[in-house]
Parts: sequence; structure tokens; C-alpha cells
Amino acid sequence: YTMVYGILRMINFAHGDVFMAGAFIGYFVASYFGQTGFLESNLVLSLIIITLVAAATAAAIAVMLERIAYRPLRRAPRLVPLITAIGASFFLEYAFLGLFGSGIKGYPDIAALKGRVVILGVAILKTQVLVIVAAIVMLIALWFFVQRTKMGKAIQAVSEDKDAAALMGINVDRSIMITFLVGGALAGAAGVLYALLFRQVYFFMGFFPGLKAFTAAVLGGIGN
Repeated sequence: YTMVYGILRMINFAHGDVFMAGAFIGYFVASYFGQTGFLESNLVLSLIIITLVAAATAAAIAVMLERIAYRPLRRAPRLVPLITAIGASFFLEYAFLGLFGSGIKGYPDIAALKGRVVILGVAILKTQVLVIVAAIVMLIALWFFVQRTKMGKAIQAVSEDKDAAALMGINVDRSIMITFLVGGALAGAAGVLYALLFRQVYFFMGFFPGLKAFTAAVLGGIGN
């Protein structure tokens, strides 16, 4: 949310549905691995593959949204892309409803992630530990990308002043596309983690996490 707002000054209300798409695609991969027995016998590799496939799919959807829905409206009044983002959210929700139905689908049981671990006297679910560790790793990777890479610095420059960045030779369209790609990939990975924790996916599942993410972005300084 805050990356897209920082570079385009718009709220991407379809982000929660990109998150949902990642969780859905992860469900199909996890179900296949569960049926073949690969999930239990190669847990770490399975989780990595599931997360990468979900992240890649969500990133592709986010990039298509930027290219088809948002890029033509970049110079339009701010209300126009906002309404378009809401429309894109509805489109994704009902596309998945039409494709996969309205029923709730459950992620397969993973024996190794059942139970709790005790940390400093506090019992925490193993899935919660996985989510916390994965979130920290992704945040560190995101910080490194934005602060230490050439593309990350280009994104910061575009966020500061698009016209000046273009005059300095930065490809503004590519920087914006990479922002959506990274944001979509993180949303897809988060969708898998969310589904592993709550073990269910459905077409409307991105709405409330999307609201919470938007609230967190505002409280944390949206655009920063």
C-alpha cells in the first residue's frame, strides 16, 4: 500500500485482492503437493515452492493491473484512479468467484506445523512463529532492495519527483512497474502465510486484511 501510494499518490484498493489471488494459487499448489505426499516429505522445499508460485502469480496480476487499469489514468484527477482501483478490486473478487466458486477451501494439514513452541514462557503456535520469521525476512529484504539497490534508489527518486527523475535518465514507467511487481509478490507471499495460519481461502478473503493493511500503512506514515 505505502509503496504504491509513495510513487503514485493513489490508494491501490485492489491490493487485498492480489493478496487473495496469491493465497488461492498457493492453495492449488499445496493441495497437489498434499495429494502426492511431497508436502510432508519435503516440507521446507514445498513451502518455498508454494510461496514462490503464489508470489509470482500475484506479482503478475499486480503488474497487469498497473499496465491496464492505472497507467492510462496516471495524469487523470486523483478520484479517477481511486474509483478504478475499487473497480479492479471488484473485478478480481468476482473473477475468482466465477472461476472457483463461493465455497471456502481449506489448506491441507501439515503435521510438522501443528502444536506450539514455548518461547520465554509463552506458548506460540508453530504457524505463528513461521509467519513472524517470514515477515521479518521479507521486511529486511524489502528494506535492502529499496535502500541499497540501484532500482530501489530509482524508485525513491521517482517517488520524490517523477519529472526530475525522468530528466536524470530514470525510466519512470519501469520504476512504477517494479514497485507494483514487488508489492504484488509480497502480497502473494503474505496470502500463503495467512492461509497457513487460518487454513482457509475464499474469494472475499482479501477485504478485511486489506482494510487492516491500509490502517497500518496510514498509522505508519503512508508513502514513507
